[in-house]
Amino acid sequence: MISEEKRCAEDLIAFIERTTSPYHAAGREHDILCGYRTFEDGIRAGQDYYVSLFNTGAVIVSIGKNPHGAIRMACAHTDFPCLRVKPNPVLTEHGYGKLNAEVYGGMIRNTWMDRPLSLAGAVALRSDDVLAPKLCLVDFQRPLMIVPNLAIHMNRKVNEGVELKPQKDLLPLFFQSDGGDTDDTKKLLMLLSEELNVRAEDILSYDLNAYPCERGCLLGCGDVFLSAPRLDNLSSVKACLDAIHNWDGDDGIRVVALFDNEEVGSRTKQGAGSTALSLILERVYSALGFDREEYLAKVLDGFCLSVDVAHALHPNSPEKADPTNQPVLGGGTVLKVAANQSYAGDPESFAVIAGLCEEKGIPYQVFTNHSDAAGGATLGSILSTQIPMRTMDIGVPLLGMHSARETMGTCDQFSLTQLLTSFFSV
Repeated sequence: MISEEKRCAEDLIAFIERTTSPYHAAGREHDILCGYRTFEDGIRAGQDYYVSLFNTGAVIVSIGKNPHGAIRMACAHTDFPCLRVKPNPVLTEHGYGKLNAEVYGGMIRNTWMDRPLSLAGAVALRSDDVLAPKLCLVDFQRPLMIVPNLAIHMNRKVNEGVELKPQKDLLPLFFQSDGGDTDDTKKLLMLLSEELNVRAEDILSYDLNAYPCERGCLLGCGDVFLSAPRLDNLSSVKACLDAIHNWDGDDGIRVVALFDNEEVGSRTKQGAGSTALSLILERVYSALGFDREEYLAKVLDGFCLSVDVAHALHPNSPEKADPTNQPVLGGGTVLKVAANQSYAGDPESFAVIAGLCEEKGIPYQVFTNHSDAAGGATLGSILSTQIPMRTMDIGVPLLGMHSARETMGTCDQFSLTQLLTSFFSV
């Protein structure tokens, strides 16, 4: 019989396979969001709501029958390091057709070489209302491009480390020109029009990212590891959605906020640095009959989990880890701590989550940066300046973070989902 941990891991692999852009990650099409209402239906106690944040983010709100209880929130981000296609992208040189693309976020560039890549995102179409173009999601779900390496015979020092320049070395090979009457510059537009069954002249703009066209898998002796693209941060998105779907309480309000643009600083209208979530929460509490003073009191008394992946101790570079805090794959959810507050948290918040893990028998670990390394950051500290409440950064440990394909422990997704579900229940 398949274990709960393995089933949870395989569900994550399936989720990642169909979630190939921030538009798909934040979309209302997920099975677990079926039946969620919009605010236009009227905001009432005992109902569940979905609010889009400019198409690449979302806020999911579950209101208990008694909304006067506590507010609990979990937040994650939908974006991932990748190649993004520029406008007017087709470059034709020496009979080869390439797409002009730029690096989004801090991707490990060499991991994107020699991999079959597909395209996903959104296309904006002409409509009868110039102020309301029609937005269509697209995912080709098949190999379309590749970024080829230069042969070692022409680059003898490649194994010593060679810089890859985005404008020269990372342009995906897209087609081969036949030299006929076809306008090569229209290749991408024609492909999009065929895929969406629309006229090419009706395509006004697009937002497309490349992604590795390959499925995740379990591996290792006993299937103890999970390898997949976009574990940062779709592992967190999936756990947050599962947790709010599993909440069956009647007391208080539960919120999942999925933000975009974390990989480039979160300072956008759909990022954690915007006031979008605070405006949505105030709208909810106002519709439920709370005055502003009561709303502010609820926020200040709330609790938020910022859910993003963490670094695991690397088996080939253990010296990069902190000497006393060394999370490993399969060891459970990571609680992240940083004195400079690049991770949100304080002793009280840490104690609450650690105590909850111990009470529920959920394995957990601690991460801090090596003191000689700058380390990373995530959305928790940014968000808590907009919505001041107790906040703690958590996530599953990874190897190869920001690689085209990352690795986590098979059982860690189950631990994270357990923790988020328990957090919403208290």
